[in-house]
Amino acid sequence: MTHLWVRAESRPNEDRVGITPDGVRRLIVQGFAVTVEDSPRRVIATDAYAAAGATIAPEGSWRDAPAEAIVFGLKELPEDGTPLRHRHIMFGHAYKGQPAGQVLLRRFAEGGGTLLDLEYLTDEAGRRLAAFGYWAGYAGAAVSLSAWVAQQAGGICPPVRAWPRRDALLADLRARMDATGRPRPRAIVIGAKGRVGGGACDLLTAMGVTVTRWDMAETAHGGPFPEVLMHDIFINAILAQPGAPVFVPRSAITAPRALAVIGDVACDPTSEFSPIKVYDRTTDWDAPVLRVADSPVLDVMAIDNLPSMLPLESSEDYAAQLLPVLEELDAFTAPWARAEALFEQHRPR
Repeated sequence: MTHLWVRAESRPNEDRVGITPDGVRRLIVQGFAVTVEDSPRRVIATDAYAAAGATIAPEGSWRDAPAEAIVFGLKELPEDGTPLRHRHIMFGHAYKGQPAGQVLLRRFAEGGGTLLDLEYLTDEAGRRLAAFGYWAGYAGAAVSLSAWVAQQAGGICPPVRAWPRRDALLADLRARMDATGRPRPRAIVIGAKGRVGGGACDLLTAMGVTVTRWDMAETAHGGPFPEVLMHDIFINAILAQPGAPVFVPRSAITAPRALAVIGDVACDPTSEFSPIKVYDRTTDWDAPVLRVADSPVLDVMAIDNLPSMLPLESSEDYAAQLLPVLEELDAFTAPWARAEALFEQHRPR
């Protein structure tokens, strides 16, 4: 019998969850044991999981979970350096040379545990079986527009927050854009045919922004891409990976440009494969953008938990995609075996 242990997220401003109470109920009917940690921040109340039949455990108690339990969360574990002895399902961000990822892999090696990375839970063709991408693009475009709005008043993007529903986000953002009295900015989205790019394009279109939509055909020549600098806003929806072209080189800071805001939704600045070379660290909810140039202004948005700005919609969407794969944990089918093999390939020896 598989024991799935749903941990409480410890990262600030992270209210999402990867399984709904209905999903818990389905797993239990199929013979799973499901434990859900209590969390005052999770967008879905603990009582709903209890009503679905889950055992409720104190927040953070996954460390003492039975050895056979599979610990399931979304974002980072507490960075306390302790060895990790369980199998963990999570976004590890550990296979592209990221410094924090290397620390995480060493913790697994020291504890004898295993990382089953949600980013690499794929089908035979390498496509992700579940992704938050649409909502990352949607929220990332919203924050990028907020940065543009702040620039019109001579300021910098203020702290951002979570929204109960996207309608509330749209109404607020539209009112702030209208208040500038300026024409809508011009935007370009690279990766427009993917989930992330689709979400970004939908938000920008809803705000009346004209969007240039690029994908593989437009970037196949490998660059340079002066067209990017001709737009006011650039949304990057392409993951850092070997062979990825550089869309914004370091020289763009001093080059003639209209570009004022970069929304790097893929957000992997510490990877050598990053397609955006004008910044070196992620941003957060309290300081959503990094100002990399003053004359003319250029701000970079690189928040790495964007879907949590719409935690309910993004959780429900993601959980529906992932549930059929979680149901295969007992048989440890090919997607899980591939994720385990990838960990073994990267695990420090």
